[in-house]
Amino acid sequence: MENSQDVFSSNGGCVSDIVTEKYLVESKESASHVQLACSMQHCAFPLDGNELCIWNTKDPSHQLLILREHHQPITAMAFGNKVNPLLICSASLDYVIMWNLDECRKKVLQGLVPRGTIMGSLLGKVLCLQLSLDDRFVAVCAGNKIFTLDIEQPCSVTSIERPDVNHHHKTQAVLAKLQGHLGPVTAAEFCPWQAGIIISVSEDRGFKVWDHCTGSLIYSSSVLSAYPLLSLFIDAESRQLVTGCADGQLWIFSLMDGHHYRLVARVDLRKKTETFFTRRVKSGLYSQPEESWLPSTSALGKGEQVGVTFPILRLAPCDLSRVPHSACGCLSSENTQCLWIGSSVGLFVFNLANLEVEAALCYKDFHSLSIPLAGSCALRSCSADGKALCLLASLFGGKIAALEVDPAALVVAQQCPRVGQGLSVPASSCVLPTSPLYLGIAKEKSTKAASEQRCAKRNVMKDQFLVFHSKIKSSGYASTPHLTMFSPKTNIKSEGKGPSRHRSSCTWEAYAVDSAVPAKPGPRVAAAPACTRVCCIQYSGDGQWLACGLANHLCLVFDASLTGTPAVFSGHDGAVNAVCWSHDQRWLLSAARDQTLRVWSAHRTEHALLLGKDMFSKPIQSAQFYYIDAFILLSSGPEFQLLKYHIDTCKDEIKRYKQKSKSKLVCRLSMTDAGDMTCLSAVNDFYSHIVLTAGRNRTVEVFDLNAGCSAAMIAEAHSRPVHQICQNKVSKFLDNRYHLLPSSWDYILVCFLMDVA
Repeated sequence: MENSQDVFSSNGGCVSDIVTEKYLVESKESASHVQLACSMQHCAFPLDGNELCIWNTKDPSHQLLILREHHQPITAMAFGNKVNPLLICSASLDYVIMWNLDECRKKVLQGLVPRGTIMGSLLGKVLCLQLSLDDRFVAVCAGNKIFTLDIEQPCSVTSIERPDVNHHHKTQAVLAKLQGHLGPVTAAEFCPWQAGIIISVSEDRGFKVWDHCTGSLIYSSSVLSAYPLLSLFIDAESRQLVTGCADGQLWIFSLMDGHHYRLVARVDLRKKTETFFTRRVKSGLYSQPEESWLPSTSALGKGEQVGVTFPILRLAPCDLSRVPHSACGCLSSENTQCLWIGSSVGLFVFNLANLEVEAALCYKDFHSLSIPLAGSCALRSCSADGKALCLLASLFGGKIAALEVDPAALVVAQQCPRVGQGLSVPASSCVLPTSPLYLGIAKEKSTKAASEQRCAKRNVMKDQFLVFHSKIKSSGYASTPHLTMFSPKTNIKSEGKGPSRHRSSCTWEAYAVDSAVPAKPGPRVAAAPACTRVCCIQYSGDGQWLACGLANHLCLVFDASLTGTPAVFSGHDGAVNAVCWSHDQRWLLSAARDQTLRVWSAHRTEHALLLGKDMFSKPIQSAQFYYIDAFILLSSGPEFQLLKYHIDTCKDEIKRYKQKSKSKLVCRLSMTDAGDMTCLSAVNDFYSHIVLTAGRNRTVEVFDLNAGCSAAMIAEAHSRPVHQICQNKVSKFLDNRYHLLPSSWDYILVCFLMDVA
């Protein structure tokens, strides 16, 4: 056995204190595809096949403990969950043995041979062992069966010799025998919040939920993949099941009551890793092309490359509490659950909240590591120093290495500088002079200055005759007679049935936080006499009015209580794709399939601004007011446009057919891959520089209009094109503050994405 090695130098942007190879051993037989085990400060691995080797990472006085009772090669091992006493279970073709490490160490110090308690014998080839949270039961996955053994009632076989037939027929501590899988069971977990429930995955490419107390099957999934499932993790906080596949796919299911094991997400680890390194190459964090980090192997053909999959060998919780808050970017160690993903090519920190890879440690990036390709992996986070313990077995050969990984240093070293500096929804800095948004501020300032100048001119005193009265009545002799020929009626009241005709009958009050979620449906109103599709709806900011766009080319404005006759806005020649209220509820915006955009007066059913077909190459998919009504933001084709507009509120009954309202294109930005945009979202209730967009290629991209460029991109955010993005915005019932969000503005970017049905 070799001594502990020093801290290794890094390559590809990693610092030297990220990973340390603490221990390396060469076994006569390979431990690849063997279930290894890690606890808070112990590692367990098979040595020379049938010897169980325990290494204490904290106490150098007795680092190694070798336990010899198996006669066949050890195939699986697992630590208990309690610290006192610390148990470890090992399995081979002959025995399943439970060891008490404290008693074993005492016997070694006394010069005696340590003995374990035999739990079962001749159960078959065991691929996985798992102890319950209270260390009362152990699940033994042997072949396509799962045996639950009672630790307090061990098997009557006590001899350490090879068991014969008579021993095999003795009563064993088998509480239940769970059968139903069609292939070898590769992983099993006890449910943390529901006693008696076991979830297992198998090479038959599905998972099953069991009640081991009654021995019954509760749920059986369908076939998930073409490759076997290898690993399993149950997140007690979010109540989700995460399983890893041999082709690098992550399948996430909901275990909440009433969800019926619904599929939450499916993630391709290889594609997520490619996106992760691509972002960092573009940000300048790495100088090499991103393909240098991706594993590949040469095929037999000359010049051909065959991609290697990322088999997910082990899943474990990742502790990021020691990551500096200023350097964690969009990570929130208090609210976000992260996972360690142990693969054959490296370790990955995976964020369950946004389904993104936050950090990646590839074994080959550290040239001094002894194992570049792993066949087995075990992971455990150490709560004392925040570091993680990783045990690797080489895919080829008999090398076994124990690594100490610092997740905080790994995440900080690989955070993208530009994204980590502050993607916040509220404007955290002043508008730059080069920003497209600076035009709106400059216009407002110049307009205000001009009005002040006009007022100043009117207030200038001119030379007048010296009189004692402010007004002098003319005699009228020198003036021509005044003839009244035409006087337009300027006091005509609108006869339209718009929102200004009556006030809303709804009375809005703050919703009590401790009240139950509303479950009683409200009134149901038909939007049109015939069967017409409602394309879009939006409430006004004060909650008094509801606007909806219909497929029959009309826009309707209802009272929030859905009573009375709605106001009708007609003028489009196509289905209305988007409606939006202005911040002050004076204007209503609508965009339709006829490639036109209209701004309506909310008090009159007439349009105040019309943008025609000649301005857009394709139909407008999304449109809204932006930057507190200073701009109009819309998407058409692969780009979105920022328009500065002016609505003339002066009324001239004689020349009212002349439209003095106008608009001006400020800038247009396209998605990185030039795909068509399906939707966009931006906050209009306060100043914000962030615009969220989604494309038909399932990509979500974040634009920073203060810098006038793309700031972040999430590739393949969903399995289908995204059709809506909803952001958490200011509500008048929350006193215009983000009470329900974190206190820091650095990571309040919250968006919910929906798949197309």
